[in-house]
Amino acid sequence: MSEPWLPLRGIRVVDFSMFVPGPFASAILADLGAEVIKVEAPRGDPGRAYVPVQFKMENRNKRSLSLDLKKEEAARVVEKLVRSTDIVIEGFRPGVAKRLHIDFESLSKINSTLIYCAISGYGQTGPWRERPGHDVNYVAAAGGLAYPGQWLKPPARSSLPVADMAGGSFAAIAILSSLHQRDQTGRGAFLDLSLFESAFFMAAMRHGLDPRVDPRAHIFPVNDIFECQDGKRLTLGILEEHFWENFRKAVPGFDGDEFATDASRRSNGDLLSKKLTETMKARTSGEWISLLEANDIPVDLCVTPAEAAAQNRQLQERQAATKGFATFPVFADGRRGGALRAGVPKMGEHTREILVELGFDDAEVADFFKSRTVFA
Repeated sequence: MSEPWLPLRGIRVVDFSMFVPGPFASAILADLGAEVIKVEAPRGDPGRAYVPVQFKMENRNKRSLSLDLKKEEAARVVEKLVRSTDIVIEGFRPGVAKRLHIDFESLSKINSTLIYCAISGYGQTGPWRERPGHDVNYVAAAGGLAYPGQWLKPPARSSLPVADMAGGSFAAIAILSSLHQRDQTGRGAFLDLSLFESAFFMAAMRHGLDPRVDPRAHIFPVNDIFECQDGKRLTLGILEEHFWENFRKAVPGFDGDEFATDASRRSNGDLLSKKLTETMKARTSGEWISLLEANDIPVDLCVTPAEAAAQNRQLQERQAATKGFATFPVFADGRRGGALRAGVPKMGEHTREILVELGFDDAEVADFFKSRTVFA
C-alpha cells in the first residue's frame, strides 16, 4: 500500500469538546493529518465512560492535555496553545465558553487568523439556544423520526447518532472551507454549528418541506429488511425495474399483475411486504444470498461492523480497517486518506509534553501541576 494521503499535515487543532460531535469532527481532521490536541477537564471527557468504544474510535491520532479551565493559571496555557494553532473546536452550551474565557472573542484577540467552530445543540442564537438536548431530541425535533424506515414498521431510532455525526461532519466541512477562505483573505472565522439544524438539513433533503408529502415516498416494499429461516436478516435493494424482473424470474409467486409495476407494487405494498416476509423465511440467509447474487439482485446480510471487518473481502482488499480501527473512506490519487499514527490517549497523557513544546520551563510546569491547573 502506498503512503497515506495526509493533506492537513502542519495544521494544528485544539479541541475543547466532549462526547461525540466535536471529537468526531476533530477525528476526521486528525485522520487527514492534522495535529489534534484534545483538552480535557480534570475528570476527563465523559465520553470515556459513556460509550467507551465510540470514544476509542473517535480519539485515535490525538494527544490529551488535561487542563482545569476554571483555574486562573489556565489562561497562560490557553494563550500559548491558541497562539500556535489554526483551529479551535468547542461543544459547550452557549455562554459557557465565554465564562471559561475560551470564546471566539477572547481567543481571536490572541490569534486573528483563528478558525473557531462552536458546536451546540440548537445554535448560538434563538429562543432554544440554551435548551438542553441530545441526539435523539435533535433528530425528533428536526423531522427525522416522523416517517418510517421500513414498509410495515413505525419510525424507529437508528443505532447511529445521526445529528451528532452529521453535525461533526458538517463541522469538518465548514472548517476546511474556512481554511480555504483564510488562504485567500488572511482572516479567521467564527463557525456556529447547530446539531438540531444538521439533522433538519438532512431530514429536509430527504423528505422536503411540503406538509402534504407522502409518508412512504422514500421507502419501497421491495427495498427493505427481511428475516430468513436461520434468524439472520437480509436487505433487498430492489428499486430499478430490471432488478424486480430478475427477482420475479428467480423467485416464484410474484408474477401477478398486482406487482407488475412500481405503482402497483406501491398500491399493493402491504400485501407485497407480507408476502415477501413469508417467502424470505422459507430459506436460510446463505441460500438466499447464493440465489440472489447469481441472478444479479442487490442483497446483503445485516452484520455488525466487527463482522464486516473480519469477513468482508471488499473492506479487506481496500484496507478499510487496520489495527482495530476503521480508516478514512476516501482514496486520493490512489492513496487512502488517513492513517493510524497514534492510538487513543490516556487522560492527560501528553500534558507535560505539550507544556514543554509550548515553551514552559521545568519550574513553570511543576507549578502548574502543584496548583492543580494541569493533570497527567
